Amino acid sequence: MTNIPVFLTAPIVMVYCILAGGDLMAEPRGVARNFRDRQEAIVYAGPGRETSEPVDLDEVLLGYFGPAMEENSAEGDLWCAAQMAIDEANAQGGYRGVPFRLVSAWSESPWQAGVQQLASLVYKDRIWAIVGGIDGPSTHLAEQIAAKARLAVISPVSTDKSANLAGVPWIFSCSAGDHLTAPRLCAAIAEREGKRPLVMVESDRHDSHQFASELRKCLARRHLALEYHIQFHAGDLQPDQAQLQHLIAKIVQANPGAVVIVAGSSSSGILVRQLAAAGYGGPIFGAPPMGRRIFLREAGRAAEGAVFPLASRVVANGNCSAWHSFASRYQDHYGRTADGAAGKMFDAVTLLVEAIHTAGLNRVKIGDALRNLAPWQGVTGSIAWDPVGANTGLVQLGTIQGGRLKPLGQ
Repeated sequence: MTNIPVFLTAPIVMVYCILAGGDLMAEPRGVARNFRDRQEAIVYAGPGRETSEPVDLDEVLLGYFGPAMEENSAEGDLWCAAQMAIDEANAQGGYRGVPFRLVSAWSESPWQAGVQQLASLVYKDRIWAIVGGIDGPSTHLAEQIAAKARLAVISPVSTDKSANLAGVPWIFSCSAGDHLTAPRLCAAIAEREGKRPLVMVESDRHDSHQFASELRKCLARRHLALEYHIQFHAGDLQPDQAQLQHLIAKIVQANPGAVVIVAGSSSSGILVRQLAAAGYGGPIFGAPPMGRRIFLREAGRAAEGAVFPLASRVVANGNCSAWHSFASRYQDHYGRTADGAAGKMFDAVTLLVEAIHTAGLNRVKIGDALRNLAPWQGVTGSIAWDPVGANTGLVQLGTIQGGRLKPLGQ
């Protein structure tokens, strides 16, 4: 049995002393170095690039930190998109005739069994890179492993800005971070907020908390008063539970001029539908999960007019041939509509495959190639990294019109 390093069972704080080839310890004592978070890249200059490529491989294994399922769910959408990218790469010859294979590591308890499975893939099965996680917390877990194992993690859908600020040079985030999306949503709220109370409803999940924190800071800078801030447990949003009706009653009783919902796609859809049933007809704003297919399925007609950041501008613009081609293939294969998150996953895997073709089978060089291939054009538009590996793509707001996703203002 392969021994997994003990460090994987606890959070890691790592400080890299190699910045662009320099040694921090070489600076004179007493000289302060100010690290300007996103303005300075952490460059790995250590060993690993000299390692020879293995021979006689039967397949090229890529780790996937998420559930391997094709069911009609948000998680299922992501796995389907990732697997489709692998199938298409193999149809084009794989890696020099050797097929790629996506290997999932997951558990209902990702902090324990899930991360142990992922570590086993890294140290025992010798995967070449990690795709994922499927949200902010799982991306942080994958980051902890990458910090020691020196292999790339490409995160398709996490918007947690802190994942790219941990000093790990192998983390790449394909979706715009909360620090980019929250100001755009705040500007729209400022235009429409009106004179009655502004109410924020926030899930207790990690990603919702991160986005809500960024949005509250933006609202404060614009001197917009948040009269009511209501938090709820995501597991309470079941139609037959009294907690849901109690939550809806609290929101409606506040007589809000606008409601901001910061929650997952399913929870957001349930809240929007129940608010409409309770008689609320005012403006609704939301976080990026409102742009996912599951939100529209849960909210139904009540989703009309909701405003939220888009995962990708091209998904809603309707004028991108690459997106239309992907969406058509996805629909034909899985019998359901592709959303922006599925497109981001497809792009992440496709970009990783291209990086492997460029770098060869060398973990450190694959990370180099991921960084150097940008700006890179995918089905969801351009991916261009900032110095710490986060996508700098422009953020556009979207809405629902006639049951379809549209750019705001179109």
